[in-house]
Amino acid sequence: MKWENNRQSDQVEDRRSQTGGGGRRVGGRGIGLGTIAIALVAGWVFGINPMTILGVLGGVGDMGTPTEQVQTTSQGPATAPTDDMGRFVAAVLGGTEDVWGQVFQQGGAQYKKPRLVLFRGATPTACGTGQSAMGPFYCPGDQKVYIDLSFYDTLRRQLGAPGDFAQAYVIAHEVGHHVQNLMGITDQMEQARRRVSEREYNALSVRLELQADCFAGIWAHHNHKSQAILEPGDVEEALNAAAAIGDDALQRKSQGHVVPDSFTHGTSAQRQRWFNAGLQSGNIQSCDTFKAAAL
Repeated sequence: MKWENNRQSDQVEDRRSQTGGGGRRVGGRGIGLGTIAIALVAGWVFGINPMTILGVLGGVGDMGTPTEQVQTTSQGPATAPTDDMGRFVAAVLGGTEDVWGQVFQQGGAQYKKPRLVLFRGATPTACGTGQSAMGPFYCPGDQKVYIDLSFYDTLRRQLGAPGDFAQAYVIAHEVGHHVQNLMGITDQMEQARRRVSEREYNALSVRLELQADCFAGIWAHHNHKSQAILEPGDVEEALNAAAAIGDDALQRKSQGHVVPDSFTHGTSAQRQRWFNAGLQSGNIQSCDTFKAAAL
């Protein structure tokens, strides 16, 4: 991936040198990349983290109401990243900003940039204490994406999804959740959560996550069109990462069988299909997973 062609975002907070932890959750939500795979990756959690909007995990991490206040500990001033990996993240985020800024402008709206937080171990968020074990996630409460970069080691070593474009896909997917938040889809999901059964909500969750995958494809389409970021093998890296974190793939590896009613993010084939739908069309209308008859 020719990420050097992208403008580096100034919306990256580098907290990696700060002491992690702190923060008491009394409200807020987080949306993550994949699904639970504790047995597979020895404690790592992909996707709906315990703070998630989707609320499909009982017990620890149940949400408060959106109107509750959040208390966090001070972490001191954040600084822009200076290392290669930090600059890579800033460049990918800059590409998403340029793409979605243009898409929103064409639709007669203004895109509000999210901030992206790099941290190690744990960090306070408006959705509670973010931890490395949660994997990358988006918190609608403060409109920030949170990533501990050690996740990329797990993606490469445990899940067999290496490559810089696979890493970029992770960021673009989380930014996709930010786009959903700006579009009001996140609020609609929360309202639906109160009306439907867990099984029905799981099905809605799948559509939410597949749409974020499709939005990641839209980013790749337009960012390549403007900055020629794609190199041979890059698309395959993203598709491989999408397949690696499919609900069916993770469940087979962690428990030896799949339980479709428990899917919250979609199968490997579905995740690949919707990323590719956004990549090929570059059109947000092609990402309406909620109206799609078949996923």
